[in-house]
Amino acid sequence: MSERPHRVRTWAPKGKTPVLQYSFTWNQLSAVAGVTFWNIYFKLVKGAVRAPEIVAFLKNLKRHLAGRKLLIIWDRLQAHRSRLVRDYVETEGGGIKLEFLPPYAPELNPVEYLWAHWKQHEMPNFCPKDFAELSAFARAKLKRTQRRKTLVAAFWKQAELPFRCYSVYQRSIGEQSPKRRCCIRSVRFCRST
Repeated sequence: MSERPHRVRTWAPKGKTPVLQYSFTWNQLSAVAGVTFWNIYFKLVKGAVRAPEIVAFLKNLKRHLAGRKLLIIWDRLQAHRSRLVRDYVETEGGGIKLEFLPPYAPELNPVEYLWAHWKQHEMPNFCPKDFAELSAFARAKLKRTQRRKTLVAAFWKQAELPFRCYSVYQRSIGEQSPKRRCCIRSVRFCRST
């Protein structure tokens, strides 16, 4: 996100064209997020997301979910595959396991649906006065999305990620799961039969 608004179609009284007034700056607000079946965890970062921000996010996530092992399924962003991130994961001694989505498969990533919803429904046509207002507004909208559990479940449903835990998610929203045969043991990517 930047201080320039994400423009979407909107309404206005007949004969009155909507006008967006904003400052043209290159300040950028980035977000790192993790989506579980029932919750969203996020961290806002000024500038681009790089390996140190990813490690800081993983540390916060590990602290927040104390005592649990984490299976992180990521896209292939360079920061996710960096040496710094790999070194941090190795120091955790098996507390964090990393798996990567296939290349060029954003439709399998539920976080992509979070970002699409955020841009199209939570942040459209918003013109902040300054970077602090953008950051506060973005944080409030992500916290609002966190509280909407059915929306979080919809991100998973839209992603159609076929792994074993998906059946837990389906039971939580009352769907019947089809028979599945698993083909990768750790992540349990499956194909429907």
